[in-house]
Amino acid sequence: MTQDGTIPVRAGEAIDHQALQAWLGQNAPQMGNIQGIVQFPGGFSNLTYCLQTDRKDYVLRRPPIGANIQSAHDMGREYRVLSLLQPHYDRIPTPIVYCDDPAVIGGPFYIMERIKGLILRPGNAPGMNFSLEQWRSLSEALTDNLVTLHSLDIEKTGLRQLGKPEGYVQRQVEGWVKRYGAAETEIIESMNRLTQWLERNIPVSGPAAFLHNDYKFDNVLFNSGYLPQVCGVLDWEMSTVGDPLMDLGAALAWWMEAGDGAAMQYYNVTWLPGNLTRREVAERYAEKSGRNLKHIVFYYVFGMFKNAVIGQQIYARWKKGLTSDARFGQLIHMIKGLAIKAEKTLEQGKL
Repeated sequence: MTQDGTIPVRAGEAIDHQALQAWLGQNAPQMGNIQGIVQFPGGFSNLTYCLQTDRKDYVLRRPPIGANIQSAHDMGREYRVLSLLQPHYDRIPTPIVYCDDPAVIGGPFYIMERIKGLILRPGNAPGMNFSLEQWRSLSEALTDNLVTLHSLDIEKTGLRQLGKPEGYVQRQVEGWVKRYGAAETEIIESMNRLTQWLERNIPVSGPAAFLHNDYKFDNVLFNSGYLPQVCGVLDWEMSTVGDPLMDLGAALAWWMEAGDGAAMQYYNVTWLPGNLTRREVAERYAEKSGRNLKHIVFYYVFGMFKNAVIGQQIYARWKKGLTSDARFGQLIHMIKGLAIKAEKTLEQGKL
């Protein structure tokens, strides 16, 4: 891995350099000439590349090879989200161009400017030796930025067009239960019990807000010169409008603590000493946002269930041989671990 966090493009995921350059010459000539293409290794969803041109670096996003989960890999929608956000929220990369023609590089894609900053991942964060105070300030900043996103006026910004807030939670539960059934590769009893509980316990939603829907440390860039400052938020592929506590629940589902076990700690860095606990995140969010968290257990459990289903979808692609990425074959352990943890949370009735 290079100093900027990129790697050579993985086998089977290469981009046709000449075809892309020809298309850019017609549609985004301001980008200049591509001198190199490397890949960002993180993430389990869309493929992300760094285009090194003679003018500056850009980032290209496209769906994974063989993916057929249209709503989760809609490049046009992600590009539109960034375009709507740009006048109202400055912690995003500037969108440059979108291509809906799969003939160019094998799938639709969009390109945005590259934001430089520090991404904290399990592979790098433990070795950075941050103090307890630094970790606390980082997790507080992460929480506060989620409150900021949820405070955006969805009417004035035009963000409301991204979804239908009414009945959002009901549709999400029904949709993710259906997705799980379509991607199921083996019977996991705890997942089946969770589907039944979620369907019976849908709470009444409060006012709608803009949701990121995949908000966690490795989708956030921090200013390396002033670490608590969030300078960029990435991966807007699942963003929409709806109940903001669904977004908080999803974030809490990835907020691993020291007692969660090594298998789950692989997916975030929040277990490192100094970070807020899940309960502290929820309390800080409630204080800053003024929202009632009476039903936070539902949102947290649904967040874990949804993450397990996303893992199941990716694992199913690996099982079918549509990807050779060895990381995907290990996701079955994450799926089962999240389901068990969700059931334990229901038994305890609290975060």
